[in-house]
Amino acid sequence: MMRLHYLAAYFLVVLLQACASSPDQEVKELQPLYFPPPPDEARFVFERTVQSSSQIESKDSTQELRELLTGESSGVNAMAKPFDVAVCHGIIFVSDTVQRIVLVFDIPGKRFFEIGHNKPGTLRKPLGLDTDGDCNVYIADGTTRSIMVFNQAGEYLQSLGGQKWFDRLTHVAVDDEGMRVYAVDTGGVGSENHHIRVFDVETGKHLRDIGKRGNKEGELNLPRDIALDNSGNVYVVDGGNFRVQVFDRDGDFVQQVGKLGRQYGDFARPKGIALDQQGNIYVSDAAHGNYQIFDPDGELLLFIGTRSEKFERASYMLPAGIDIDEDGRVYIIDQYFRKLDIYRPVGLKEDEGFLGAWAGTSRRK
Repeated sequence: MMRLHYLAAYFLVVLLQACASSPDQEVKELQPLYFPPPPDEARFVFERTVQSSSQIESKDSTQELRELLTGESSGVNAMAKPFDVAVCHGIIFVSDTVQRIVLVFDIPGKRFFEIGHNKPGTLRKPLGLDTDGDCNVYIADGTTRSIMVFNQAGEYLQSLGGQKWFDRLTHVAVDDEGMRVYAVDTGGVGSENHHIRVFDVETGKHLRDIGKRGNKEGELNLPRDIALDNSGNVYVVDGGNFRVQVFDRDGDFVQQVGKLGRQYGDFARPKGIALDQQGNIYVSDAAHGNYQIFDPDGELLLFIGTRSEKFERASYMLPAGIDIDEDGRVYIIDQYFRKLDIYRPVGLKEDEGFLGAWAGTSRRK
């Protein structure tokens, strides 16, 4: 009987080798996907999709064969319901509300690990994410209503806020110095707390609030995501008012970007927001199935992505969190397809920047 098992394994390996060498089984290389498409001058190229830890953890041939023949699992962690993404120096943090953890893809370090399993710092419902200049990650936990802070190695540092401070904590932003945290209280139908709460990181003291419930300039209705620019201005996705509002560092209204509508440049269900080094504004929209890029004055520059029920490059059903790294790469979450898509500026080569360690990986169907 044992000999029969060995023979079966042998013939399985031979069959797989034959299939791999068959011309009919060749994997077709995909052509680069540029945005905007020709004949316009391209600004971004689709780079890759990330769904699990297997895309960063390497296996040797012996391990792969053993898993194939025995059915053993290598403990691969796939995204269950990703919500937000934050990136710092090639370390990609993805919050997952079903697994109640933050998945960490350390590209330069070529390793994967998870945040949120252990006390202190156990996560209950990780939602919005942001990082400071030291790559500490700040996590908005919707259940504990606390902002949990970890270093880039996943070690717990502290928590801010708490149950009494929020009706519905959803997102967080922190300045590069790690001195002030801006937390989004989305509120709800029966709540008047539709605002941004600002805390001092060192002392945990509540400093002030930005905005109040309403639809006028400077007022918020179901605020979603938040981002900070280099001057300390605060950009808020004002979801219920279908716009982005900009406040200065003192909390005074500066300008509005976008409005309700079906045309490009309008919003239908705005979700995530990020800013690049030039001050351009990137906003994901779950209804449009894309993200749109505006200049600092609020003029539409470009949109990327299409709404689709088919899993493919640059197609989305429920786009959510979005971030931009130091090299200008764009990272966007899709909750429906449980994926993270990455786009690269055309002026940046694949082997350049913090994600250059992934260079050489082929894109295949």
